[in-house]
Amino acid sequence: MTRARLHATSPEFSRLAFGTWRLLDSPSRATPEGLLELLKVCLDCGITTIDTAEIYGGYRVEQLVGAALALDTGVKQRIELITKAGIYVPNSFHPERRFAHYNASAARLVKSAEKSLRWLGVEVLDCLLVHRPDWLASIDETAAGLNQLLQAGKIRSAGVSNYSPSQFSALSSRMDQPLVTNQVEFNLFHIDPIGDGVFDQCQERQVRPMAWSPLAGGRLFAEGDVAAARLREACAAMADRYGGASADQLGLAWILAHPAQPVPVLGTTRPGRVQAAAAALDLPLSREDWYGLWEAAQGRRIP
Repeated sequence: MTRARLHATSPEFSRLAFGTWRLLDSPSRATPEGLLELLKVCLDCGITTIDTAEIYGGYRVEQLVGAALALDTGVKQRIELITKAGIYVPNSFHPERRFAHYNASAARLVKSAEKSLRWLGVEVLDCLLVHRPDWLASIDETAAGLNQLLQAGKIRSAGVSNYSPSQFSALSSRMDQPLVTNQVEFNLFHIDPIGDGVFDQCQERQVRPMAWSPLAGGRLFAEGDVAAARLREACAAMADRYGGASADQLGLAWILAHPAQPVPVLGTTRPGRVQAAAAALDLPLSREDWYGLWEAAQGRRIP
């Protein structure tokens, strides 16, 4: 699989990332042994980047990922880890919390990153993302935490998730090292980054965005969804032009074709779906078909 840097200052990552958001929803993958088996499938497909977050699985997924990697040092040495911090909700670990809140203060980011290092069983994170903008943290406060982690060698790069272009610019102005990505929702049903300036800014700054929920959380396959049915019909009509590609493969190819060069974060725990997703990298959509899928998903012609 093609590898790429999110930015000139970042480590190399695979062009698809394996996401762990719903990992605990799959009983067969919610054990270290089950997850390790799936990670080996990812590696066989060239997917070496694992995307996780402190909050995933009620603050339990990072620990599961670390336990799986501890079973096989060979696998551990071949992967890159991206995690996120900054969202805190009431949970069994912290029953004293009363309300969900964001916290991207320097002290909190450092504490969360150090906890992630322990749970994941590594000495350095390849990338740490601020999971959501914290409305009560100044850009100087957030940047101070990220800069401290970079200077201490605890993270190799830093980025953000779900930031607007102005929020990205503001935080960037206080960073000692450029932010390397903005991870946002992007799929055929959610095209906001194309029009809200996020992808324009990424191209301007030569930053690759990451695309979470690239298949709209499975909406592409939903029965009774008019837009999903319309999109599946459009995919079926053009499948022969792409070697019989499936709808989910064409949906990923659509994302990969955008000039901002997003990195889709896969949400599946099924080995066959992982293998099919990897094959989407070899599906260069024509310009006309790219717009055809846009039209089918949106239910209207381009303006």
